[in-house]
Amino acid sequence: MMHIACIGSGNMGTALMKGAAGIIGGGSIGFTDIDQAKAETAAKAVGGIVYASNSEAAAQGDFIFLAVKPQILEAVLEEIASTIKERTGSPNPAVLVSMAAGWSIDKIQSTLRGSVWNDNPPVIRIMPNTPALIGQGLIAYSPSPEVSAEKAGELEKMLAAAGMVDSIDEHYLNGVTGLSGAGPAFVYLFIEALADAGVRAGLPRSQALRYAAQTVLGAAAMVKETGKHPGELKDMVTSPAGATIAGIAALENGAFRGTVMNAVHAAVERTNILESNPQF
Repeated sequence: MMHIACIGSGNMGTALMKGAAGIIGGGSIGFTDIDQAKAETAAKAVGGIVYASNSEAAAQGDFIFLAVKPQILEAVLEEIASTIKERTGSPNPAVLVSMAAGWSIDKIQSTLRGSVWNDNPPVIRIMPNTPALIGQGLIAYSPSPEVSAEKAGELEKMLAAAGMVDSIDEHYLNGVTGLSGAGPAFVYLFIEALADAGVRAGLPRSQALRYAAQTVLGAAAMVKETGKHPGELKDMVTSPAGATIAGIAALENGAFRGTVMNAVHAAVERTNILESNPQF
């Protein structure tokens, strides 16, 4: 039976474990956290258990999710390094699954190896986003060469309950972080702005917010389900001298597309900085 250990019990780690619980059963999932109460709450949410320490989690999990902030990942890796070393090369090596922005597979492996250990443990980097909390996320992942196709497939199956899962080369992951990792925040800002515009036009606040959210949801579904380019879908609703083209002109006057591109670029650049110095 497969076991998952989740080091860290924040919103994202717990959301992914809830999805996995539907595949392997909550009793096969365990948590650790510096805040014992948080670990107990997360374990209760999935019907799982709480490990006494990170080292115990590293010894028990077939997949060990590193669901901690980038700034503290190094300390966690140093704590579990000896346990991971014992398991690497065994018939059942632990697969580490990291969601820490800026931490490359090579940096994770080299931190675990230290100066006297030559073997590389299997590592998978993932970049989920917050809609995974409701099963509508995007989870991009990149496995190290030590991860078997079977293990990668098991991870895909476990994560599928949280949303769309896609394999991607690691050198694209910082771009994924800026686009889909940070992207929901940009969309929330857009939805809020749409709702404010509705209120400005006289709509009640509650309806304006519902209409704005549904408009974004429906438009996104149109892109996915029709396979049409967004520009083509835009043209379908843009009549000559109509209301839509007037609004689009206002967006273009405000450098809407360029501003969105700059926002993603800024998020990617910040991730690049974290990769150079996760403590910064």
